[in-house]
Amino acid sequence: MDLLNQIFIAPFVDMVAAPDFLLQVLWEGLVSGVLYALIALGFVLIYRSSRIFNFAQGIMVVFAALTLVGLHSFGIPAWISVALTLGVMFVLAVSIERIVLRPLVGQPDIILFMATIGITLFLIGLGEIIFGGENKQMISAELGIPTGDTVLEPWGGLLILQHLDMTVVAVAVVLVGALLAFLNYTQMGRAIRALGDDHQAALSVGISLQTIWVLVWFIAGIIALVTGIAWGARAGVSFALEVIAYKALPVLMLGGLESITGAIIGGLMIGILEKLFEIYWGQPILGGNTETWFAFVLALIVLLFRPQGLFGERIIERV
Repeated sequence: MDLLNQIFIAPFVDMVAAPDFLLQVLWEGLVSGVLYALIALGFVLIYRSSRIFNFAQGIMVVFAALTLVGLHSFGIPAWISVALTLGVMFVLAVSIERIVLRPLVGQPDIILFMATIGITLFLIGLGEIIFGGENKQMISAELGIPTGDTVLEPWGGLLILQHLDMTVVAVAVVLVGALLAFLNYTQMGRAIRALGDDHQAALSVGISLQTIWVLVWFIAGIIALVTGIAWGARAGVSFALEVIAYKALPVLMLGGLESITGAIIGGLMIGILEKLFEIYWGQPILGGNTETWFAFVLALIVLLFRPQGLFGERIIERV
């Protein structure tokens, strides 16, 4: 009976008894969910346009953050370092298309997937050679990222909003809005959507596969840089960020590998639900540390009932 009480009654009693603390938990989950959604968007864009599952998206987050910090360490001003880092990500996108993807056109999907694993290992080695393997501090102050916090008192309680987290959420909203506007209202954006909707039809009307590949990998690089700055400001810049980036995998499983909407909503769901579970169920019952596996278990449960994810399209094959 005590276990049933801890599972079905006590958590909800605690939520009602301390609504300000519940708001704090929801806010922290929202911030994490926004970052998960950003990383997942990089996966989705590349998969929609090329049917390649980009295993390298995680290390791209690390590499972009390391490049930014490394350039600034050479005495280059912060915002010029950001512009140069974007240039590096564009060169990386072009190099991947020319050297890796173009020779593999028409190969089975597993070959392309293995190629992205090769890209991952190459970027890890290149990053360690150029920047070293030690932890580094993100140049938050130099970029003008605010510090400090705002304290609210809902229901007479306490709610602390870190200015860094507020900035991350605001920048993420602007970035997602800009991305959706680009995909819906520009010629190149519509070309990316057309390639994702019907690969062969898009190619038959003259859409350049090579140009689209470079573009989506560059957009994924921009997303990686923004995510790297956000995570780096919160937890430092190191190769450990790659592990955090792979939390986007259950987001993709939950939201669907081809759905931009699914990536956004799935990321928010994972971030909020894993934080709620950790605080109200994980720590009292399991001793904590449930955030490392909760998202994967949740995604697995969803896949058992809806293999294409919550927002993926059901595939029907007739034989």
